[in-house]
Amino acid sequence: MNVSSANVTVVIEYRDSFSKAVAKNVIVVVLGISINYINAALIQTFRKHQIFYMNPRYILFVHLVINDMIQVTLTVLLFIISYTLYKIHVSVCCSIILIALFTTENTPLNLACMAVECYVAICIPLRHSQICTVKRVLLLIGLIWATTVLSILPDLFVTLATEPLEYFSSYVFCLRETAFPNPHITKKRDITYVVYLVMVWFVIFYTYFKIVFTAKTASGDAKKARNTILLHGFQVLLCMTAYTVPFVLKAVKQWFPKNYSDVLFASYITVQVLPRSISPIIYGIRDKTYRKYLKRHMFCKNDSIIK
Repeated sequence: MNVSSANVTVVIEYRDSFSKAVAKNVIVVVLGISINYINAALIQTFRKHQIFYMNPRYILFVHLVINDMIQVTLTVLLFIISYTLYKIHVSVCCSIILIALFTTENTPLNLACMAVECYVAICIPLRHSQICTVKRVLLLIGLIWATTVLSILPDLFVTLATEPLEYFSSYVFCLRETAFPNPHITKKRDITYVVYLVMVWFVIFYTYFKIVFTAKTASGDAKKARNTILLHGFQVLLCMTAYTVPFVLKAVKQWFPKNYSDVLFASYITVQVLPRSISPIIYGIRDKTYRKYLKRHMFCKNDSIIK
């Protein structure tokens, strides 16, 4: 029995009781709506004020927020489907999984780019306006998407090439492993995750220690940037736990099969929800400029005059 079929077998055998299933779905839906409401307010604030969409830092931030909204919406949808419809058509499952994977893998790359922007602003301030331009940031966002697409689309092509036609007319319990069941895809995923882990953490550590060194003799802006990088690091840490989840779940499935559904729920909250709740804190609350305009938007104050 392969890993994906084993996972589904365990889930079927130890399904939650009705009350537990309702409680889990209510928690997930409430968290998803709350995060998306806040993120929608952040996007609306960005859209209405030129001060933001002419600033590379905020462009990277709003790209991260849009990714978060898409990712949260799709994962909440999949969570609900797993308890209601249970199985869905393979083509629908593959489409949802692909988009969810794009946005999930975009997040750590976007955070690494934001850390580099902080580094340039603090450590090379005289060249910041030359290095970090709107055009270059938009190209960087395109590069982020190109990287994730090139990383994930081979899963689809391998599945199309190796699975029989009957598979694409079947219904599956929608997980990445069941949507793309070829074992070579799993090996490729593990290698990709390790590469991402090394690259992103190198950027986070390098920029953090450079900013820490600068903060010893610089203004409060450098110290604030250092704290921002720390929050980025914590956010990346939560995001990167997604790369270790397959290994953890495999062990848990063997050791504690009766608690597998609870572990899946806990990993979903930790890996998919919590990292998406940190972005509003970093810029929606800590950033003075964004906080000013966000309050104006949230409390429906007159913002026709842009300062």
